[in-house]
Amino acid sequence: MGMKIGHLRKMKTTYDGISQFHMRLYDNLEPKEEVPMNELVGKEISIRWTGNIHCVATGKKINKTFGEGLSYDAFMNSPLAAESIIRPELSQAHLGIALRDLDWEIKHHVRPHTVYLSRTSGVKVGVTGSANRMHRWMDQGAVEAIVLAETPYRQLAGEIEVSLKGHMADKTNWRTMLKNEVADVDLVQKKEEVKKLLPLDLQDFISPNNQSYKIDYPVIAYPEKVSSMKLDKQPEIEGVLQGIKGQYLIFDGGRVMNIRSHTAYEIELDF
Repeated sequence: MGMKIGHLRKMKTTYDGISQFHMRLYDNLEPKEEVPMNELVGKEISIRWTGNIHCVATGKKINKTFGEGLSYDAFMNSPLAAESIIRPELSQAHLGIALRDLDWEIKHHVRPHTVYLSRTSGVKVGVTGSANRMHRWMDQGAVEAIVLAETPYRQLAGEIEVSLKGHMADKTNWRTMLKNEVADVDLVQKKEEVKKLLPLDLQDFISPNNQSYKIDYPVIAYPEKVSSMKLDKQPEIEGVLQGIKGQYLIFDGGRVMNIRSHTAYEIELDF
């Protein structure tokens, strides 16, 4: 048995034949410790909210979060919530133009990006920094992914994604993902179909890498029905941890908790 306390961030992911999840706990803005969560699958755990939330950008105490762990002011002003985070095609950092913070946007957006196809529930198209792609796939609970295109900066990757949104989803059905109801699709074949849909100038960025990456998760049993839990309504969540997929903890009875949506909440973890 053990007890840990700290402010939540999205779980750290690594891959060694199965997705490995570590719960990252902060002392407000300072990294504190990481708890290996795979070891707790099959065991009774509890997560209790202390009632405290501190903005991940400023550290100030807040009553509710906007975006991912931000105060309202930070959500309106921080580059962490710039519109180009959700809509990559709006980034102008490669032109030396900032939406909010040019230094931050150059660092994060003027670097190689990947456009990918993944099987989460159905097949979806998405964009991520190339160095982060495996983490991104695990964050969204993909069971398989393939690189569609590689671009030198974010805006171009966004253009490719936008050109395909009329043909496939760009969001994950999280309930279906957590029930492990996944479309049976050959991603290599899908890539061949999809790249013909792109304008000729964007086809230049198609990746020759046709390897599909399979991803397994530490799950004992997938739920037949899914019930989402939020600490605001239920300050203590406890039960047997049946598995972890995406940024979700799966408890007995089909109850699930999205760790990412609780970013900045101070919790006590008992196990």
